[in-house]
Amino acid sequence: MHIYYAATHLQKLPEGHRFPMGKYELLRQRLAAELPEMQLSLAPEATDGELALVHTPVYIEAVSQGLLTPEQLREIGFPWSEGMVERAKRSVGATICAARTAMKQGVAANLAGGTHHAYAHKGGGFCVFNDVAVAARLMQAEWARRHPRPMQVAVIDLDVHQGNGTADIFAQDPSVFTLSMHGAKNFPFRKAASDLDLELPDGCTDQPYLDALHQALLQLENRCAPDLLFFLAGADPHEGDRLGRLKLSFAGLQARDQTVLRWARERRIPLAMAMAGGYGREMASTVEVQINTFAQALAVWQDWQNDPP
Repeated sequence: MHIYYAATHLQKLPEGHRFPMGKYELLRQRLAAELPEMQLSLAPEATDGELALVHTPVYIEAVSQGLLTPEQLREIGFPWSEGMVERAKRSVGATICAARTAMKQGVAANLAGGTHHAYAHKGGGFCVFNDVAVAARLMQAEWARRHPRPMQVAVIDLDVHQGNGTADIFAQDPSVFTLSMHGAKNFPFRKAASDLDLELPDGCTDQPYLDALHQALLQLENRCAPDLLFFLAGADPHEGDRLGRLKLSFAGLQARDQTVLRWARERRIPLAMAMAGGYGREMASTVEVQINTFAQALAVWQDWQNDPP
């Protein structure tokens, strides 16, 4: 199974910064040691032309050239640096690679990504560019060269925070169905309207969460027949997350991931996965959630490989 990653070591954050950049390298090391069937590859940078499928030229230039205002940088939550730009572009590139690979092999992933708070014209919430939105648009463009009808895309966003940027980007686009299950009282406090939003109360535990997920998938199936699925497998619904406010266990999150991955497999929908948020009080707990996610994905990928050519 192919996993693509960005060069996170290039983005240096100030001492005490609340974003846990170190989790990506820990996850990469554990994947290499514990799941050797995973093929880890450094992703190329998304080009400005690819980014322009979603983002405004003015915003792309401001990010690339270091012209963002202090207010824009405050909303993103990162200081500007050349490393920040490269990482942001490679993170989009990783989801593009994962989507292309998933179309051929059934399942692939971005080791990070899921930057769903980025709008067409601005970033926010540790999100510079919207990797899933750019990848969705590019996959639709590539699909259009070979198919007479538009590609239908679905986004299942199970990060604990609502995917406001993704919802806004696709608000007027019937070819992309956006589903977000998130904490009702969590960031962002002004939420955009997804095609399907399910808001969860603080303290939500495994069974109510899984019940809500099953209902959401029923609604998705009734309203959309996707040719490609993007799955944002956020670790932040975990009970050990300092920003999540939900109470899912490791087992509950494993059941969540298996539910989505098997749902897509049973319907033969290629799935590109991004890891989205995770802010564990102990970084190891975030990495453990994500290792479990990748183990579930690997099992489904192996199942895809048994299909006849």
